[in-house]
Amino acid sequence: MYPRLEKFLSYYKPYKLLLSADLSCAIVIAVITLSLPLCARYITESILTLDASDALTQIFYMASIMLALVAVHALCKFFVDYMGHFMGALMERDMRGELFAHLQTQPFSFYDEHKVGQLMTRVTNDTYNLAELYHHGPEDILITLIKFFGTFLILMTINVQLTLLIFACLPPMVVYAFHFNRKMNIALRAARDRIGDVNARVEDSLGGIRVSKSFTNAEFENNRFAIENERFLESRRHSYKSEAYLDSGIVAFTQIFTVIVIGVGGSFIIQGPLRIVDLVTFLLYVGLLVEPIHTALNFSRLYQSGITGFDRVIELLEVEPAIADHPHATTLTKATGKVEFENVSFRYSESAPWVIQNLSLSIKPGEFVALVGPSGVGKSTLCALIPRFYEATAGSISIDGHTVTTLTQESLQKNIGVVQQDTYLFDGTIAENIHYGNLAACDEDVIACAKKANAHDFIMTLENGYQTEIGQRGVKLSGGQKQRLSIARAFLKDPAILIFDEATSALDNQSESAIQSSLERLSKNRTTIVIAHRLSTVQNAERIIVLGVNGIIEQGKHQELIEQDGHYSGLYALQASI
Repeated sequence: MYPRLEKFLSYYKPYKLLLSADLSCAIVIAVITLSLPLCARYITESILTLDASDALTQIFYMASIMLALVAVHALCKFFVDYMGHFMGALMERDMRGELFAHLQTQPFSFYDEHKVGQLMTRVTNDTYNLAELYHHGPEDILITLIKFFGTFLILMTINVQLTLLIFACLPPMVVYAFHFNRKMNIALRAARDRIGDVNARVEDSLGGIRVSKSFTNAEFENNRFAIENERFLESRRHSYKSEAYLDSGIVAFTQIFTVIVIGVGGSFIIQGPLRIVDLVTFLLYVGLLVEPIHTALNFSRLYQSGITGFDRVIELLEVEPAIADHPHATTLTKATGKVEFENVSFRYSESAPWVIQNLSLSIKPGEFVALVGPSGVGKSTLCALIPRFYEATAGSISIDGHTVTTLTQESLQKNIGVVQQDTYLFDGTIAENIHYGNLAACDEDVIACAKKANAHDFIMTLENGYQTEIGQRGVKLSGGQKQRLSIARAFLKDPAILIFDEATSALDNQSESAIQSSLERLSKNRTTIVIAHRLSTVQNAERIIVLGVNGIIEQGKHQELIEQDGHYSGLYALQASI
């Protein structure tokens, strides 16, 4: 079995019983649909030839049977429409959950290459269309086959010549339908890609709405969105055009069938091999023959839409994480915090320039180290390599003597706390955002960490205190307030290694001073790495490492580096004069 087909069918496994019930009801629906014209034929052919009193009794009897069949048909149709759709929704949920979980395993490099709006489209729109395919797919195929071959066999028992003539007209219709189905499939795929581009543009524009407003670039953003919107419209135009050709053509073929039955059937009646009751039955079944054709067309639409979404989802699921645990990876329990870099080099891709080359560095357990230097020399990148947010291109990094590639990522990252320069807070309350650092922590621990981060006082001035809703990305808070919540969240994690990437850059002088004292208290008995441009924040570091484009230029305590009168001294003097 093809891997993708096997994967597609695997989502049915948890719902075998529900699928069996759905298909059983579909069979009943198809059989009853085929039976009703036979009941009508029986009435016109047999009952109407009886005496009036007997005929009336037989008609009521047969009508009762037909009503019972209609009732069963309605019940089965209700089950198929309700539980069948719900089964599709369950499978959609499973696939969406699997895709979301898979995205959680991807490293930072994956998100460097993919737009969030495109990923959102695959998680939402593409999986949504799959629900309809999963529900209607087996059901439509089964109903179509039963009705199609059932109609063929029944009509063959009435008149072979007329039946073969009608079914001989089907191949041109099939070729016609397949041709425009293929064109529609191409258009649908293009439309999916275009709506992903639209989502990406919306996500990027609205995410930076404050920037666009501050530069009064609303019209520029509108024009950029209009380009993507027009591209999507054009892709939909092609899709609608193919769909219109398909629908109008099938309607024309259906009408041709009716004309053939009336014309040829009428001549057969005159010549003798066909009776009027047979012609009426043929017309009824030609009407029924249209149903499986429309069902097949509906399935083809669902298939094109659903399988396109499935392919796009599978494309993501088949992307193996660039950073994965070794099959025999070990668990790092409570680290002491010794960090070692040995001839480490890194670049983002094979064609990209080197960010770090042949860097070696040893950080002792519990040491407070500051990384300083101009932008672009790899300070943040160096720190991102420790928890394996990115993988070193060459060389090795170890924690407590264990190479990070031999450790499970979860246990490694549990021992490392990171406060990034770009503070990200989730939509929710202040308490929930701090709690994110340790979901098992109690409220008292949350408050204690907020106090250490100098956040408690401003939190208590808010109307709802720790239960204050802060909005998406914490838009209701100032930059300094968001930074302090981010620091409190890292404190609550209580890791062996703390990394602060410009963690105090958004704070005023008073808050910065308070955070500095907190950092010094918390840095005891744990390894602390601080990345800073403002050298006033790292004067008390046990070791300051100055990075340049060629790696480590200088290192030592603040006063030692000042006395060396080198790069650090010049940089410090420059900042002091501003």
